[in-house]
Amino acid sequence: MELHTTATGTDGCPAAVPGLAATRTTAARRVYPWVVFTLAFGLLLADYMSRQVLSAVFPFLKTEWALSDSKLASLSSIVALMVGLLTLPLSLLADRWGRVRSLVLMAVLWSAATVLCATATGYDQMLGARFLVGVGEAAYGSVGIAVVLSVFAPRVHAALSGAFMAGGSFGSVLGVAFGGIIAVQFGWRWAFATMAIVGLILAALFRTLISDVKLARHAADPAPTPRASGVGFRAPVSTLFTNPAVLCAYLGSALQIFTAAVLLSWMPSFFNRYYDLAPDKAGAIASIFVLLVGAGMVGCGIVTDRVGRTDMSRKWTTAIGFCLVSLICLTVGFSLEHGAPQLVLIGIGALFSGGSSGPTAAMVANLTHPSVRASAFGTLTLANSLLGLALGPFVVGVLADHLGLAAALRLAPLTYLIAIAALILGKRVYPAGLRRLAALNPAAPQ
Repeated sequence: MELHTTATGTDGCPAAVPGLAATRTTAARRVYPWVVFTLAFGLLLADYMSRQVLSAVFPFLKTEWALSDSKLASLSSIVALMVGLLTLPLSLLADRWGRVRSLVLMAVLWSAATVLCATATGYDQMLGARFLVGVGEAAYGSVGIAVVLSVFAPRVHAALSGAFMAGGSFGSVLGVAFGGIIAVQFGWRWAFATMAIVGLILAALFRTLISDVKLARHAADPAPTPRASGVGFRAPVSTLFTNPAVLCAYLGSALQIFTAAVLLSWMPSFFNRYYDLAPDKAGAIASIFVLLVGAGMVGCGIVTDRVGRTDMSRKWTTAIGFCLVSLICLTVGFSLEHGAPQLVLIGIGALFSGGSSGPTAAMVANLTHPSVRASAFGTLTLANSLLGLALGPFVVGVLADHLGLAAALRLAPLTYLIAIAALILGKRVYPAGLRRLAALNPAAPQ
């Protein structure tokens, strides 16, 4: 016969068992960061689904509204342009107003703007709606990744940064693949409407389960931010621009994402025009290559964390290597005749095309003070958006009008040359960058 005993308090009610309470607290601290990551990642998927569904309906808009490639590209680039222009001021605002409230407001805005895309009757209305999509999405990436990294230890920041930023590719896959299917079956307007509904549902879930108070309670960074503690040191915003190593990380990240952005935007049209595939099939095939971009971001981030476990400066080296592999494979791939060898090389190039995103984001996190980290990622997003996500698709669109899409795609990977130069310089000045941060904040990770 088993005897069961229960601790009771002075009032006869069951008393709290210290060991059990501690176990539950530890379990909650382990689970909550992954809840934050999952919901933030889900909203990033919705962000890029709303952004990249446009690529799936390019053929429909080109036919229905008789648009040139440069006008089609402008509908894509206007979003990235607004993200670039607004991400830093909105990130600064989010650092002060509250990151969770800011993220929810952003999601509601871009989802509502996507509904306006579904009701547009011409190029001008669609451009205006896409403008609002860009305003809503402006600071989500920077604030979202700051929220995620705040509850995880620095040793996994490269992998988490790569995984989080890969959400852009995975969201693009979903937007392009499902957008193409929905557009063929129900019309291109329903493709936009579906993405808007997904965004609104996820925004409601995020607001319900995540709060700034809970984030502060589960913060992994040893240096408290002013908002979390109510007091403390806040680094000057100028420190985001006075550290040469951080500037190299910004530039290297932006120029390596240039070609990844080109692949996200133009691969459906590439398969539609050169492999004679219908828009839905072209979108489905293109989504495989977009998926490779995202998988590469995750995988390259994991590899980078392992390589840089004992020497953080090695993360610069991996970023340089990823850029070099993508440069060679994409340049050769787009120069070949259409067929299996071309697709294999483009696939390998796509896998590594955004691989430096995780390492460069980790460098930005390592070289900036926690109190301005969302603003630092805002600056990184600004660089990625203006020099990569906005410039890449638009430049290729303009070149395609004059040279043809295939020739434009052959030229796009050449931007990796400048990215590699920036990353090599960043590695050289990295020790000095750490010393600058240590002088500002002795508790910062080295």
